[in-house]
Amino acid sequence: MGAPWSETWGRSDHSDVQTAIAHYLRTHYKKRVWTGVAVRVQVRETRFRIPDVTVMPGSKPDERIIRKPPIVAVEILSPDDRAGYLEEKINDYLLFGVPCIWVINPETRRAYIHTPHGSHEVRDGVLRAESAGIDVPLSQIFE
Repeated sequence: MGAPWSETWGRSDHSDVQTAIAHYLRTHYKKRVWTGVAVRVQVRETRFRIPDVTVMPGSKPDERIIRKPPIVAVEILSPDDRAGYLEEKINDYLLFGVPCIWVINPETRRAYIHTPHGSHEVRDGVLRAESAGIDVPLSQIFE
């Protein structure tokens, strides 16, 4: 099921990546998107997910819980994350209608993009959400 919150959150490498992505998006795309950290997203009637970073079109949502699909959901891996648990999260996001999920491993400095059309590793050094017109260079995350 992944690491308990107490073991996952609060790790400096996890926090660095989370902060860098949110900062980059808020700096470069502030007029087009709202970026939140650890915001609750209701992906089904009885299921909630809390992406490390959530990107919504437009300005800050009025509601405290996100009930519309974000344009990007970001998951930052922790050493204890299991593949099956990550796969379940990605499937929840895709079924909810999230068009782009970024998965980042701070230890290996590798990143992956998941969309309804498939998944691939980022090989050119840029996280992209093509449907939203958003690009984030990995060099800005791993300074």
